[in-house]
Amino acid sequence: MIIDAHAHLCPKPYGSVEHYLSQLDRSGIKQGLVCPGGMVDVRRMNEFTSGRRQADPIPCNDYIQQAVLAHPGLAAVACLDPRLPHAPEALEEWVSRGFRGLLVSPLVHPFSFLDEGLAALASLCGERDIPLVAHTGFRPGVTPGDFIQLARRFPRTCFLLEHMGGPQADMDVVDAAASLDNLFLETSLGTFLHLQETVKKTGASKIVFGSEFPMSHPGMELEKIRLLPVSEAERDLILGANVQRLFHLH
Repeated sequence: MIIDAHAHLCPKPYGSVEHYLSQLDRSGIKQGLVCPGGMVDVRRMNEFTSGRRQADPIPCNDYIQQAVLAHPGLAAVACLDPRLPHAPEALEEWVSRGFRGLLVSPLVHPFSFLDEGLAALASLCGERDIPLVAHTGFRPGVTPGDFIQLARRFPRTCFLLEHMGGPQADMDVVDAAASLDNLFLETSLGTFLHLQETVKKTGASKIVFGSEFPMSHPGMELEKIRLLPVSEAERDLILGANVQRLFHLH
């Protein structure tokens, strides 16, 4: 079974659940892990990175819940601002509603992977047996090295790093994923060469397929996995079995 482990939904036409499901259907994908999107309009990233447009700091977790309740093939990941004092209580609430993981976004919320607020969430994720998902950035506190440090600090928590650390080949992340039992890498937007070399280093058990909808198309991201020179058993791990185990999907 193929499962898309990384899609952002929002109540806007370009990121709606209906649009996402249509792309899944065209790609032959039956299941998806969905999290809040729309906080940054990915169609206007230059305006955001130049400071002409601000992020919306409020994640649409309610929209995600409505989507998964209406569509059994979807499962939910909550997004929270780690700086908020009530973030652990909010995570407990979303987990009680059936959410399967926590996404934190340094692009939207200016936290650090080294903050104690995030440490509390990382510890709670381990207690509730749900993964902590994030991408990295270029400012201090949210680099790949900082994320690796967080994963080392909480060995009972599973960490999923989006884009295998970034569009460039980040071998520090690859080396860490190969050596840490609790660190996994997600494939969306990664180059084929980086993906191929990562699988050689970490093995297929540490790689999770994702699309980064709506920025990319699930079918296009899927083709990279289909072209990998791996066995069918290894491909099955990347395309579904790993994420099924990490997020306790049925």
